[in-house]
Amino acid sequence: MIQVLYTVIFGQMLLIVILLFRSPLRKLLIIALDRAKRGRGPIVVSSIGATLLVVLASSLSTMAEIRRRVDEGGLLNPTDEVLLSKNMLEASLMGFVLFLSLMIDRLHHYIRELRLLRKTMEAAKKQSRSFEDGKNGSAEEQKALTEEIATLRAKIKNLESESEVEGSKGKALEAEVEALKKQSEGFLMEYDRLLADNQNLRSQLEAVDQSSVHLDNKKSM
Repeated sequence: MIQVLYTVIFGQMLLIVILLFRSPLRKLLIIALDRAKRGRGPIVVSSIGATLLVVLASSLSTMAEIRRRVDEGGLLNPTDEVLLSKNMLEASLMGFVLFLSLMIDRLHHYIRELRLLRKTMEAAKKQSRSFEDGKNGSAEEQKALTEEIATLRAKIKNLESESEVEGSKGKALEAEVEALKKQSEGFLMEYDRLLADNQNLRSQLEAVDQSSVHLDNKKSM
């Protein structure tokens, strides 16, 4: 148990050293920690931490029991002395492991925050540079926009005058169409009257023809 704890401590110390100095290994370690904090990684880490806390509590309770027996007037035999020393060493190592784990987690968090802050600052610098470049070229752009606006205004005035001319022409055409419509209505009325006169004349001619035929028949008889 003690050898495992020493191995874990030295491994944690190595991880802390890697996180403290910028290197390709730190990038790989940060990526690995990011992946470890996703999915089931936090559950596994929490389980290991809870197990260490339980073992640490057990060691502390054993040490407290030995101390209680000694305080009650008992003698510290070699076995209790060995157990006390062993439990004290294990408790110290497990506490150190938990402390280094917390240090690694905080270092990883602060490095990520620092990276985000640097990216934000770089984006702000790029934005300020683009703003300054745009400010330098804004005078020429404003002049070009002013000229373009003046040209568009002249075109709008020309179009308005043309639309007024076309509107007056349209009104004149509408008046001519209305006059032609009235004239055509008069022609239709005159045509109807002429048809009625023609019909009357035809009926009169037919009556005259019938009377002449009747007179001819009387003469022949």
